[in-house]
Amino acid sequence: MIAKMVHLFSQRSRAKRAALFHQYLHPTQQDKILDLGSEDGSSIANVIPFRENVFIADINQQMLARGRQQYGFKTVLLDESGTLPFEDNYFDIVHCNSVIEHVGIDKAQQWSVRDGKEFAKMAFQRQKKFADEIRRVGKKYFVQTPNKNFILESHTWLPLVQFLPRPILIKTIRWLNKWWVKKTAPDWNLMTEKQMKELFPEATIIREKVLGLTKSLITVSRSKA
Repeated sequence: MIAKMVHLFSQRSRAKRAALFHQYLHPTQQDKILDLGSEDGSSIANVIPFRENVFIADINQQMLARGRQQYGFKTVLLDESGTLPFEDNYFDIVHCNSVIEHVGIDKAQQWSVRDGKEFAKMAFQRQKKFADEIRRVGKKYFVQTPNKNFILESHTWLPLVQFLPRPILIKTIRWLNKWWVKKTAPDWNLMTEKQMKELFPEATIIREKVLGLTKSLITVSRSKA
């Protein structure tokens, strides 16, 4: 029941987000578009109707193969360094949905780094590099991430979990993964609006709201002019 309700809510949120993408960036079939952190490309496939000139990029080779087979997207396999294998301004648009919060730490370290300050420092450094790469390869971009200060944490579907001390957070996630409907790993570093402005200084910030509260943040840059 909980999963069904959240799924319906997520569908509505994604539809509104797709409308914002078109409203601000006006993508066309001639635009070269990158969906960064794409998994199998199903997210961008629901945002734009065309497939030509669309690239999906991810660290998961199996997901990319599925996206190539199912949607016909061009695929790019990434490593965890954060460096994108493209020239400056290679893409007309970079689309990145609920990804930047996950790029802060190597997956091999996600359970072992228990110091909260150390984790936050490491994560934000990597997120800064990731943001710089988005700004470098894209003439325009659309980057969405959950708002750290929203009452419901999106990776656990539980309130205020993001503010737990990291050792307790890790223990909580291990416990939740045994029985709770939403499984996750402690690799995410949620950011505030101030931090997103720091990462994308030229961007417009769009606040996605639920009951008057900011659920997630979208940074949009329409051009580098």
